[in-house]
Amino acid sequence: MITDKDRKFIIYWEEVRERESSFKHKMLSGLPMALMFGLPILLFFGVVKIFFPAWFTTASHKQTEIPLPEWSAKFMKLSSGDITATFIAVVIVILFFSYFRMQYKWEMNEQLYKELKSKEKKQPVQHCSPSSSLNFKLSI
Repeated sequence: MITDKDRKFIIYWEEVRERESSFKHKMLSGLPMALMFGLPILLFFGVVKIFFPAWFTTASHKQTEIPLPEWSAKFMKLSSGDITATFIAVVIVILFFSYFRMQYKWEMNEQLYKELKSKEKKQPVQHCSPSSSLNFKLSI
């Protein structure tokens, strides 16, 4: 049975489904949530690059006598190209998340719309009037 809420969704989705199916709308609508995940990473790399440009190379392990593994020394020698590649990778992840999050949301709405339309074809909309009373018996 189709409720009024379901009927309102059908009307809403028929109005906006074409507009929301465009690539541009999906990218722009999903961007705020994607930026919420990616912006802290970009800000971290930006702050490190601006305020601490030699952060990885001025590690104090050379001043102490504690031996470190070889891979640790390689990690301490990050180049600016590594930071640029990480920045580009995070931007790509932001764009990917932005689009596919809204694509998923659109597909879920479309699936719900199709299910409700098939229910509507099988069973016409029944409105419950205030004058009709429904009697429920509670058994305790």
